[in-house]
Amino acid sequence: MGSTAEYIHRYTADEYYAETEQLEQRTELLDGEIVDMASPSIRHQELSAEMLTAFRTFVKQNGGKCRPLATVDVKLDDLNIVVPDVMIACDPEKFDEQKYNGAPDFVAEIVSSNRSNDFDRKLWLYRRSGVREYWIIDPKHEKVLVYFFEETSCPEVYDFHTPIPVHIWENRLTVTIAELERV
Repeated sequence: MGSTAEYIHRYTADEYYAETEQLEQRTELLDGEIVDMASPSIRHQELSAEMLTAFRTFVKQNGGKCRPLATVDVKLDDLNIVVPDVMIACDPEKFDEQKYNGAPDFVAEIVSSNRSNDFDRKLWLYRRSGVREYWIIDPKHEKVLVYFFEETSCPEVYDFHTPIPVHIWENRLTVTIAELERV
């Protein structure tokens, strides 16, 4: 009896970079599969930029080694390279010239047409990789799912008008998505 399973090539990080370096299409490597990323909408870009500004302002005012960044390659392992919309990385030793190597402390993904990646694949991947806090921001439904994996695997759900505490900073900063959109 023959096997009906089809062999699927899984790309390594080195193969991924070699394969995609000339592409204009934005991509990620998820479980060894090269996945196209949707182009972000204007609202998506504005939310990302305003969150990044709020996080950078907090770091400048409070000091510390954390670096808020947007759209930077994150090599979680040899089969997974993601490009979070916003991340906070607190281990300066994990940076090289091109990317962050390991799990950031905080990741926010703003949902676009690739919804299942943010809600399913990346949720599992970020949790497994050691991301401490993961926000899924859903502009269509104006909801934010906040996972603080150090305490629970169940999300806290916020609407865009409710202040959301940033758990990795002991709730000393809150972000209200609706206020970011009014800027």
